[in-house]
Order: sequence, then C-alpha cells, then structure tokens
Amino acid sequence: MSTQKKLMSNWRWWICALLFFATTVNYLDRQVLSLTYEGFIKPEFGWTDAHYGTITSAFSILYAIFCLFAGKFIDWMGTKKGYLIAIGVWSLGAVMHAGCGWATVHLVGAESVAALKAGAVVGETMSMVTTVSVWLFLLCRGILALGEAGNFPAAIKVTAEYFPKKDRAFATSIFNAGASVGALAAPLLIPPLAKNLGWEWAFIIIGGIGFIWMFFWVFMYDKPEESNHVNAAELEYIQQDDEEEAKEKAALAAKMEKEPKFSLLQCFKFKQTWSFIVGKFFTDGVWWFYLFWAPSYFTNQFGIQMTEAKGQALIFTLYAIVTVVSI
Repeated sequence: MSTQKKLMSNWRWWICALLFFATTVNYLDRQVLSLTYEGFIKPEFGWTDAHYGTITSAFSILYAIFCLFAGKFIDWMGTKKGYLIAIGVWSLGAVMHAGCGWATVHLVGAESVAALKAGAVVGETMSMVTTVSVWLFLLCRGILALGEAGNFPAAIKVTAEYFPKKDRAFATSIFNAGASVGALAAPLLIPPLAKNLGWEWAFIIIGGIGFIWMFFWVFMYDKPEESNHVNAAELEYIQQDDEEEAKEKAALAAKMEKEPKFSLLQCFKFKQTWSFIVGKFFTDGVWWFYLFWAPSYFTNQFGIQMTEAKGQALIFTLYAIVTVVSI
C-alpha cells in the first residue's frame, strides 16, 4: 500500500481545483450587478430600487427553477460536455450585460451611450430607456441563471467520478469554498474595474474568466479511466468503491421495481422536507439580501460608495463574518 501511495498520481486534486475555480467564478459573475448598480447602472438607466428588485428576484426564481432540471441535463449530456455548456452559457450571459447600454440606445433611438452616461437623455426617451434596459438586463440575468444552475450538479458528479467515498466530503468542501472566495473577492475586484474601466468592462472581464476556465476544462478533464494523467495506482484508488456501489445500485433498482413510483410531490408528506425548506427560507433570504442589497444599502444610508476602499472593506468584512458564522 505504501508503494502504491508513493507511485500514485494526484490528478484528481487538479480536477478538484478546477471545480473550486468554477464555483468561484460562479459567485463572482452573479455579484457584478449588485456592486455596480448604485454607482453606475442606476443613474445611467434611471432605475428605481423596484426595477432592481424585479431583476434580482427574477434571477433567484429562474435559478431555483433551472436547478430542478440541471442535474438531468448534466446526466444527459455527460459531465464534460454538460459542465462546458453550463459555464459557457453563464459566461455568455455575464458578458452580455455589457451590451445592454448599447442595445438600449439603439432600440429607443437615443443619441449615444455617452449621452446616456452624461445624463443628457431626458423626458419620454429616458422613460423608454429605463423600460427597455430593465427587459434587456432581465434577459441577461435569465441566461446567467440558466448556466449557473448547472455548476453544483456538475461539480458533485465530477467529485463522485474522481474520488472514493471516504474523500468525497472533503473534495466537496473544497469546491464549495469557491462560493465564499468568490463572494469575498467580488468587492475587492469589481468596483475598481468599474471605476477605472467602466461598468461594462467589469462584466466583460469577470465574465471572460469563465471562457478561460473552459479552455482548461477541455484539455484537463476526461473520465478517470480515459485520462492520460491518471496512472494505474490512482485509478485503482479512485475506483476502490466501484464494485460495492454497483451492487448498491443494482439492489436499489430492484427495490424500485417492486415499489410504486415516488413523485416529487410526495416528498412534501415528510417532516424532513419541511425542515429543510423552512431552514433554507430563513437562512437563504439573509444571504441573498447581503449579496444583492448590502452594497446599495450602505450607499443610500451611509453614503459609502463601493468604489471607495472603505466600502470595499466593509462589504468584504460583512461577507467574511457571514461566511464564518455559517460554517
């Protein structure tokens, strides 16, 4: 066994690193809007908090709906193609936000994007700008939600492929940490990008990271038994539970044939389901409020801009506290 450990490759941990970075990008992309809304997007398009609330609510609802089908999609497409499509779709959705100003100007016949930024568009035209821009951002958020819903089902499936049972919880905790890292990195990266390059470039640069990740995924990921980077010793280690899992799967399939089909609605008969729903209802509402509304709240109530070092430090500290408390 010691010889096997000495000779065993460790490619599975490189794959785990890819999952970690994908999850980090997942959270970075969804936060660009909240960190550019108050200082850039709101005054440019004449939005109210009601407009912004509609957009963030739509994202959350669509994300929840798409999550119901994301696992099936990953199973159907296969891990490599499914994950590639998911991050490709959400990166496209993220980058598309940058074109909303240009598209709005052309759709309503406004003078130019520069005039919009300068506040030179007024009256009925500005009202049209507000309405059209909200719909365009809703479209982009919908595409972002569609792709991002595939991240966690795909990452969990990859973990099951590359790690034996005893290591899966640890590997899962590593890629899940990407969510916290993304949340913490966002206030340090996004406002400076928006301030120095424009809010459009914040979406392009952060969204573009996903396309870079896709390049590494194409060349680094294959199933363990097909990968040139996984040697025999590591493959044996990865597959140590395969025989046992195959028996469990066969036993479960036989059991399901004898028992009546179990619908999703029947889950609501169990108290465990309601315990989970109630718990998530109270905790997720707080977390999503911090992600979507905290930057705007501190700007409106205390005059703290996210482009200031003080604002970035405040949001970073807030997210850090929430992350530590939730462990």
